[in-house]
Amino acid sequence: MDILLYPTYFPSISHFVAMAQAGSVTLEVEDHFQKQTNRNRTYIYSPNGVQLLNIPIKHTKDAHQKTKDVQLETAFDWQKQHFKSLEAAYRSSPFFEYFEDEFAPIFTKKHRFLMDLNLETMQLVSKCLGMDFTFEKTVEYFHDVPQYQDLRYLARGKKDGAQFEPYTQVFGDKHGFLNNLSVLDLLFNEGRFALDYLKNQKL
Repeated sequence: MDILLYPTYFPSISHFVAMAQAGSVTLEVEDHFQKQTNRNRTYIYSPNGVQLLNIPIKHTKDAHQKTKDVQLETAFDWQKQHFKSLEAAYRSSPFFEYFEDEFAPIFTKKHRFLMDLNLETMQLVSKCLGMDFTFEKTVEYFHDVPQYQDLRYLARGKKDGAQFEPYTQVFGDKHGFLNNLSVLDLLFNEGRFALDYLKNQKL
């Protein structure tokens, strides 16, 4: 199965289910940026339930700005805020401390472009999962892509209705199982078992 995906920020579990089961992965890098998508956001399980982590971006007057040209807004320290949120959510999870030193640098590094940050988060998570992450990039945008299983819709969180088997979550006794959060939720809760989980889910 050859799949086509958008690079997103610490992608959803559905992204990684697709990647773990794919024959090859191609990333769409020639699209126009769309607001209100997971290109610059992810969802975690906080003590109060679902929490959105949103990356501020520099807005331009160009309505057809390509995602690969989108720059991060550095006027305030969103990275510090995101890392604190992850700590509050996962400090007591079984594997947060195990992976913490791998993840901490990404929240101090100054990326200029959203695309570079997203690719780095995908590579980092893949490494922690013990999953091979080799990919091609598109060189032109096509609406119809018959040569791929087109999974670009997964970046539009609300259009992604995938339902996955429950696993133990830190605040599950308070709010129940929350489905298809950022893959970080699975990684910090399941650790080395996460890859087997991804391979056994259905999209």
